[in-house]
Amino acid sequence: MFLSEIKADSGSGESSVPWYRRRKLAYVMLPILGLIVLFGGMRLWGGSSEAAPQPPSVVTVATPLSRQVTDWDDYVGRFEASQAVEVRPRVSGQLVGIHFKDGDVVQRGQLLFTVDPRPFTAALAEAQAQVSSASIALNLARSDLARASRLIADEAVSAEEVDTLRARVQSAQAQVAAAQAQVRTRQLNVEFAHVRAPVTGRISDRRVDIGNLVAGDAAATATVLTTINALDPIYFTFDGSEALYLKQRRQAAQDQDVDIRLQDETDYKWHGRVDFTDNAIDNGSGTIRGRAVIANPDYFLVPGMFGNMRLKGGAPHQALLVPDAAVVTEQARKIVYVVGKDGTVAAKPVQAGALANGLRVIRSGLNATDRVVIQGVQYARPGQKVRAVAGRVTPAAAPPPAAVAVQAASQATLTGGN
Repeated sequence: MFLSEIKADSGSGESSVPWYRRRKLAYVMLPILGLIVLFGGMRLWGGSSEAAPQPPSVVTVATPLSRQVTDWDDYVGRFEASQAVEVRPRVSGQLVGIHFKDGDVVQRGQLLFTVDPRPFTAALAEAQAQVSSASIALNLARSDLARASRLIADEAVSAEEVDTLRARVQSAQAQVAAAQAQVRTRQLNVEFAHVRAPVTGRISDRRVDIGNLVAGDAAATATVLTTINALDPIYFTFDGSEALYLKQRRQAAQDQDVDIRLQDETDYKWHGRVDFTDNAIDNGSGTIRGRAVIANPDYFLVPGMFGNMRLKGGAPHQALLVPDAAVVTEQARKIVYVVGKDGTVAAKPVQAGALANGLRVIRSGLNATDRVVIQGVQYARPGQKVRAVAGRVTPAAAPPPAAVAVQAASQATLTGGN
C-alpha cells in the first residue's frame, strides 16, 4: 500500500503521503537494506578468504638419539620367606616358660618355650633303673653259663641245660638293649620339653600363654606355639608369560641377575639372582613361576611385600631413540613421520622397543639421519609440506618419588654415550 501511494504521487510535485506513513515506511526499509549490505559484504569477504593460500604447518624435527641401551624384562611379584616354620611341641604337657619377646630375631637352637619337664624326668629315671635291672640279670645269666661250661667236660650237666643257659644270656642281652632304647626315648622327651628355634629368623608373637596345656602327641593335632620366618636371604617369586620364558631361553642368557624396587621407590636398589624356574607352564594362566634370591641382612624386606623386578633381556647394544609421543599407532603397526629436504612429510613403519628414560627404542625401520617429527605430530600428513623447525631429542629426567609407581610392560636403560 505504501509503495502504491508513493508511485501515485511521483508525478506531482508534492507528496500526498502523510508524514507518519513515510516514517513507518522508513522503519521497514532500513533493516532490509542493512541485511542486503551485510550479506554482500560476507560474500565478498568469504570469496577473498578462499582465494588466499594456507601457510604450511610448523613442526619440530630432530634426528634420532643414538645410545647404547640395555633391555630389561619386567615382572611383578611378592617376597616370600626362604624358610617358614610353625613351631609345635613334640611332647604334651603344661607350658611353664616363654623365653623370647614377640617379634624378636632368634637364632637356630635358641630356647623358646619350656614344657613342664618333671614327668619326663621321672620317666627317664624309671627307664634308667630298668637298664640296671636288665644288666644285673644279664650278668647272672653269664655267670650261670660259665659254671655250666666248666662242668661239661666232667659230664656233670647235660647239653640241653647248657643251651638253655646260653639262650638265657642272649635274652638278657636283648632286655638290656630294650631298656637302653627306652632310656634314649625318655631322654628325647626331656629334651623335647625345651622347645628350641629350628631356624634363624624373625619370630612371630606367642600363640599360647604360660599355664596352658599343649598337645604334641601327633603332628596333625600338635599345638602351634608360634611361627618363624627365615628372612636372610629372602625369596622373590614371580610369574612370567610364555613369551618371556621363550625369550630368555632362546637368548641363553647367562646373566640371571635381577634388580627389584618396592612400591614407594623409584630406583632398583635391591639386587639378587634367579635360582629357580618351575618345571611346567600353568595351563590355566599360561605363565611359569620363577624365584630369585635376595640378600636381606637387616630384615627390611618381609614376606608379602609387592615388588617390581627387572631381568636383563639381552646384552647392551646400540639403538636409536625418539620421544615416545613421536611414535604413532596406525591400525596394527607403529609409524613415525619424517620430513624430507623439500619439507614433504613421509610415514615410516618402525619396530618399537622398550622405554629408556622416557624415549622409545626403535629396533628397525629408521635411519640415524632421518628428521623425525617430535612435536606437532598432529599436523603431519604424508605427502603434505610443512615448515620444519630444528629440535633435539633428550632423555627425560628421573621421575620424583611416588607412593605407588606403575611400571611399563618392558623398559631399557642407557648404558653409554654416542
